[in-house]
Amino acid sequence: MNSGKRREIFRRLQAANPHPTTELEHGTPFELLVAVVLSAQATDKSVNLATRKLFPLTPQKVVGMGVEKLEKAIQTIGLFRTKAKNVVALSGMLLEEHGGEVPAEREALERLPGVGRKTANVVLNTAFGKPTVAVDTHIFRVANRTGLAPGKDVLEVERKLTKLTPPEYLKNAHHWLILHGRYVCLARKPGCPQCLIRDLCEYPQKTAQP
Repeated sequence: MNSGKRREIFRRLQAANPHPTTELEHGTPFELLVAVVLSAQATDKSVNLATRKLFPLTPQKVVGMGVEKLEKAIQTIGLFRTKAKNVVALSGMLLEEHGGEVPAEREALERLPGVGRKTANVVLNTAFGKPTVAVDTHIFRVANRTGLAPGKDVLEVERKLTKLTPPEYLKNAHHWLILHGRYVCLARKPGCPQCLIRDLCEYPQKTAQP
């Protein structure tokens, strides 16, 4: 895909949604961090239903709850036992090493229990405005299917998107692509007839109007 086509894709996505953001509900960087950790292999909707009962949330409150109480609060979410342990542990680490604040550096974030590269990228981008790209299954699919940034794994797709996305679109790029993959470019049957970038997409097996 050439740079002109790539720029036009993001121009259209921006025109349709000028101020995209995560669908995970949160009010602080810490609440966002917790929500993203909980969202692994779970839907944003299920996470929001659980966190509404917990928020407002601080590291002190989480440590005070302990693992067992937190497990009960998030038991509707997949892998809730492991996630509860991680959230309590990362809360303790934030209190001990960062004064209870969420760090704005990748290395410090990735040292926290349950926080990998994708989670760190979401927090850096959404909470701190860094131009990072958090590649989930939706972005991986959209980047490969459209030809926007094909890659054999999520890290390759992330690096290509970071390098090839026009700078003025980079901060919001992953939000646009996640939403596009979640609501239009679906895994089993992409909504090509309704797609606003259909003519720019290089997917050879576009679906037809029903």
